[in-house]
Amino acid sequence: MGIWRYDGSAVATAGAREERTFQPVGVDMGELRGTHVPVLLERCLELLAPALGRGGRTVHVDATLGLAGHAEAVLEAHPETVLIGLDRDTEALAHARVRLARFADRVHLEHAVYDELPEVLERLGYPGIDGILFDLGVSSLQLDAPDRGFAYAQDAPLDMRMDQTRGVTAEEVVNTYAHPDLARVLRVYGEEKFAGRIASAIIRERERARITSSARLAELVRDSIPAPARRTGGHPAKRTFQALRIEVNRELAALETALPSALDALTVGGRMVVLSYHSLEDRLTKAALADRVRSKGPIDLPVELPGSGPTFRLLSRGAELPGEAEVAANPRAASVRLRAAERLDPNATEQGRTDRERSRRRVKGMHQPGTGSA
Repeated sequence: MGIWRYDGSAVATAGAREERTFQPVGVDMGELRGTHVPVLLERCLELLAPALGRGGRTVHVDATLGLAGHAEAVLEAHPETVLIGLDRDTEALAHARVRLARFADRVHLEHAVYDELPEVLERLGYPGIDGILFDLGVSSLQLDAPDRGFAYAQDAPLDMRMDQTRGVTAEEVVNTYAHPDLARVLRVYGEEKFAGRIASAIIRERERARITSSARLAELVRDSIPAPARRTGGHPAKRTFQALRIEVNRELAALETALPSALDALTVGGRMVVLSYHSLEDRLTKAALADRVRSKGPIDLPVELPGSGPTFRLLSRGAELPGEAEVAANPRAASVRLRAAERLDPNATEQGRTDRERSRRRVKGMHQPGTGSA
């Protein structure tokens, strides 16, 4: 979700807008860690522009507000757009509120997970939205905070909760889950081929003493993986920490619910952009979009039945990858995959159906006996 530098000065980065920093007003939030560079910012703005810039008031949802880099750029580019920013992290919301203070008359910041979008829209009185952005994964604020336990390269308490006001911690998971459950989490969410060995090592260790340190867990994982496998693929604990983070925050379960709800909330011509950072997120996004962009009518009929045509169209062929300049400016963008879609006009879909019907009848007639050929 980008990187942030809090040093009291503006930062110019290749391929990105000038980033501003803000002195906290009326609240002591401490210093932010890192340099915030919103991932694929210009491409996201380009994809959202037709939906948000079509005249009059439009509504945009940033489902993963974070430090509000994307949100700020959207508000700057579209002076009539109202922003609804969702985030489960109260610290991120506090920083975003300061950053977006000059847009306060058209900003709603909500302490919520993205699968709570329908309830948020109902409470705020918005029956539909024009744009929505999901910038998935762990935010820079969380990753760079040594006390949050997300990073395997730093010693910290095993927390990993994006919302520190509720939910179980990673420490509870590694110290209470039975071997089959722990191995399943590592194998499914981390795609870790040595999940069973790592789970066994964790259970042996916790029988001696409770595991409370991210550094100790990273050491256990490293020692559980054969030496040849440790030489490639980055840090040996990367997949285990990813899996625990997803389990603690119910990320995939929330996303699986949120994507259909977001698509349903979009008005005609509205657009959704999703930035995924690992294959599990991208697969869920691809499946949710595929369900909306294909016809649901029987394939052997000469015409599509009313209401069975596609309701969305994809805005790119497959997943878009970051360019070399993007990765150079922001190394954390290296794994990003972008997918986007636009809601179709039902009347235009009906016209398209009529055109296809004429075409199918013409082709079918060419193959009837006695009709000759074109």
